[in-house]
Amino acid sequence: MTAEASEEIRPATPADVPAVRAVTDAAYRHYIERIGLVPAPMEADHAADVAAGRVHVTGVLDVVGVLVLVPHDDHLFLESVAVHPDAAGRGVGRRLLAHVDAHARSLGLPEIRLYTNALMWENQKLYPRYGYELVERRADGAYDRFHYRKRLAG
Repeated sequence: MTAEASEEIRPATPADVPAVRAVTDAAYRHYIERIGLVPAPMEADHAADVAAGRVHVTGVLDVVGVLVLVPHDDHLFLESVAVHPDAAGRGVGRRLLAHVDAHARSLGLPEIRLYTNALMWENQKLYPRYGYELVERRADGAYDRFHYRKRLAG
């Protein structure tokens, strides 16, 4: 097994906040010009999210992947998934999405929800491959978003 295949996904600690910010910014920065807005994950309060236990990270020596997960009574909301561009193509995103499923199940939640900007067209191809179904397209303030859900088998 390679080091990447065995990378642990763990809750982020306060010491991870700069890396969480750096990975999130690197992963989303290229969308600014395309959508004409700073993507919401780049403006998040990363320290508060880490302190609240919402952030999970992965990487052997450096953080290369970040999840922000918000549990609700009836679903787990996947607020952000970010993979540093230098780690692209190594299966980090796939492992992060598998972790989301496992985390939702560990909390006894039957569904995962997320949204993505309508102009982040790569995600519209990606999420259905991992079992997410499009629920609706909706404007949320200045953001035009596609909302997805994934129902987990019991």
